[in-house]
Amino acid sequence: MGSVNVDDILEDLPADLGTLITRPQPTDAPVAHALILDSEDSDRDVSEALVCLMGVRGREALPMVRRLAVTRPVAVALKGTAGEAQEVEELLRGAGVGLLLIEPTAGWDTVLSVVNGRIQNTDYHSDVLTLIEEDLFAIAQTTARLTSSHVVIEDAANKVLAYSTVSNDIDELRRASILTRRGPRKYEVLLKDLGAYRELHETRGVVRVPERPEDGLRERAAIAIFAGERVLGYIWLQETGSGFAPNVDDLLVGAARRASHELIRHRNEQSVHLREDRIARLLSHPDQAAASAQFARIDPERPACLLLVGLSPEDARTADAELKRGELANLAAIHAAAFKASAVVGQHAGETAIVVPELRSGDAAAGLRMLADAIVKDARRLGVGVHIAIGQVAPSLFALRSTAGEASAVLRCLRRAGQLAVASLDDFEAEVLLEEAARAFESSSFRHRALSKLCLEDEELAQTLVDYLAAGMDVTECGRRMGLHKNTVYYRIAKASRLTDLDFGYPAHAAIALLHLELWKAKRLTTAGGAA
Repeated sequence: MGSVNVDDILEDLPADLGTLITRPQPTDAPVAHALILDSEDSDRDVSEALVCLMGVRGREALPMVRRLAVTRPVAVALKGTAGEAQEVEELLRGAGVGLLLIEPTAGWDTVLSVVNGRIQNTDYHSDVLTLIEEDLFAIAQTTARLTSSHVVIEDAANKVLAYSTVSNDIDELRRASILTRRGPRKYEVLLKDLGAYRELHETRGVVRVPERPEDGLRERAAIAIFAGERVLGYIWLQETGSGFAPNVDDLLVGAARRASHELIRHRNEQSVHLREDRIARLLSHPDQAAASAQFARIDPERPACLLLVGLSPEDARTADAELKRGELANLAAIHAAAFKASAVVGQHAGETAIVVPELRSGDAAAGLRMLADAIVKDARRLGVGVHIAIGQVAPSLFALRSTAGEASAVLRCLRRAGQLAVASLDDFEAEVLLEEAARAFESSSFRHRALSKLCLEDEELAQTLVDYLAAGMDVTECGRRMGLHKNTVYYRIAKASRLTDLDFGYPAHAAIALLHLELWKAKRLTTAGGAA
């Protein structure tokens, strides 16, 4: 394994465990080992080390840090908050030594196990082996369903790593490959004689192999899995009778990129929490985002966008909702990789999140909507209802976290509206602002007493007010929506006005009603501030 730097170590640390406050100079300085120092240690060799200062916190570490500023380890890990470590940061920054600030409640054993696990050149861990197999089988299964084919993923030596669910329409080659976890030698020779492997090595695209009934072979489509110029393996699709899906080439490109990411992580012995924390880091402190960007070779200065992909409310309530979430995440990952090789897919606030970096801002909106529409279309083919919120395009990766709240709010509005599958802030800006105002109002101790009582005790009048305001205070339209005569609507609105002493045609009173009714609809209205 190659040399490890501070960014590599930070990439493996859980997002809430450590923050890189100061980068070492040079930034790619190799870290060969981790040292634990206390106040009594003064003559240890700290070259090429990450030094963990134990028994001190914040300013208490200043005497030790002054010595370290002279002997110059690569970086220092210290418990404390940013405010407590300000003087330490200034000393180390001047010396070109990195500062990794550790959460005060974290255990040093956890920190050291992550650091040493990243530095040491150990054998593959069993949990990572299990993880890569699960990921590749998921990619194979999702690709098979989207392309109407049977899928096999092989390594560069033609060993079968994963395959889709076995069906009765697989040919002899696929059956033998699955049974022996390797393609029979005679078929490997045949495919090489046909020039399939040579063409796969020469192109990043999809290669077609016509059927050969005389050899028991059905039509195939294949693509090589690349890491740079190195071939890591292949994905083979066997036609199953109904023909390949029309967008099979795009889907195969995305599947190959996803498989490449998983195989590279496997080879590099990446930590299990890497998959959980990648999105969190990109949406975190600029130093965290910079570390992740450098690790993934992403230019953080270019525009980026966050997309949130969530199940429809109906699918989220089904017994197999978790299974559908997994299928949706795999589908989103394949499409995102096909759209842009540097796209990152993970979890954010319980939803599947896609970070699309390195955008050209001029044509970003149209392309992002096409990506979202493609995910929705293929999710429907899998029988999954989906909503996708497209966040605002941020000017850089560092500014992306400022859009996460808006994207989450758009997704909530999408689910409530029900009709649209894809939307951006432009589609729901007024609704998002109203929701944010209602959330701020919810935390307030103020309530309109009579209106709160009406909402909590008379559901009929409250619902009439909801529909009346939604209809732009048009009594006829409100009656049409509710299936009532307009005189009935007049009567109910007049009664509500009388009980609350509010004139709902007056903008200020209508705004008060909207805030209360938003909380009432969400079952969060109380007679005082706080949650119901």
